Amino acid sequence: MYADVLPPEAFPTGPEALEAATRTWEQSLARPGDARQRVLVALERNRVVGFALTGPATDPDCDPVADGELAEVVLDPDERRQGHGSRLLQAAVDTLRADRFQRAVTWLVASDDALRGFLDGAGWAPDGAHRELDLDGAGTVRVKQVRLHTDLRQ
Repeated sequence: MYADVLPPEAFPTGPEALEAATRTWEQSLARPGDARQRVLVALERNRVVGFALTGPATDPDCDPVADGELAEVVLDPDERRQGHGSRLLQAAVDTLRADRFQRAVTWLVASDDALRGFLDGAGWAPDGAHRELDLDGAGTVRVKQVRLHTDLRQ
């Protein structure tokens, strides 16, 4: 899912990495840090084909009461262009609205043209914010991101 836009070094491998990722997911699902943190899952015949994470925006320039965040929206590449992504995004926006957020933001890899085009088509636009993440902590695997936003009051 990220293999098209991130270098292979960005993905830890091996059993330890899998166990750590599993623990992190289990903890975040069992005890979310905020009651407004949600995980939405897209299914096709009882098979997970995508997921989205929503919650309060955590950026310093965002208001965690008024600004929500689409922290992730991921779809199995083999399931694209079948409506799953659009339905998942709409469910995420509906969830953010139900949680009374007025605006939503999301970060994406600057070179992810597919996700950018999908979100642009759904009414999301750049808000001028950008950042560079150090994925390995040593500065050797860095990724540039841009932030998009959308008005939820419409």
